[in-house]
Formats: sequence, structure tokens, C-alpha cells
Amino acid sequence: MTNAILVITNFPDNDTAAALAQELIDTRLAACINIMSACTSVYRWQSDTETAEEHPVFIKTQQKHYNRVEQIINAMHPYELPEILVVPVTDGLPAYLQWIIDETT
Repeated sequence: MTNAILVITNFPDNDTAAALAQELIDTRLAACINIMSACTSVYRWQSDTETAEEHPVFIKTQQKHYNRVEQIINAMHPYELPEILVVPVTDGLPAYLQWIIDETT
């Protein structure tokens, strides 16, 4: 078991995703952020089926930073209800996991 987590979110455009990434890196709340190419999301919202282009964002950080990361995502996100999921990292390359800790300490 590690202290590392993967936070997953989506943004409607690359610019807002990049602004989030820059904020989290500058404040050392994340070691690495992947902004993925646009994809199509299909979901139910307020009883309607919606389709939207979104950019998945993967944030590598430590569990102890999660609350602050969530606050920043909520503050910078244009959606009323942004997707924010946490995936615990249970194992991985030890040197990479240590790098996440070193870069977010």
C-alpha cells in the first residue's frame, strides 16, 4: 500500500484542463498530470441524456493532498457537478511512487 492516489476528472476544453494542471504543479499538490485528447462522454444529467466532448485529466498525488486538490478542481471547473474520482494506488514501480512523494512534499 502506498500514499499515492490517482485523481480523475474531465474538463470541457484543453485550456481549463491546462490551467488546473499548472496550478496543481505550481503548488506542489501534484507530481504529474496527464491531459488526454478529447473524447466523447455520454451521460444522464437532470433526466436527459447528454453528449459532450471532454478532456480526461489524470492527477498523480498523495492522499494527504486530496482535499485541497478537490477544492481547486471545484473552484476552477465550469460544471455544476464535476467528475472527481479517486483511485488508490496499491502498488507500482517503487522509484516512481517515491518520485510522487518527493515532488508533492
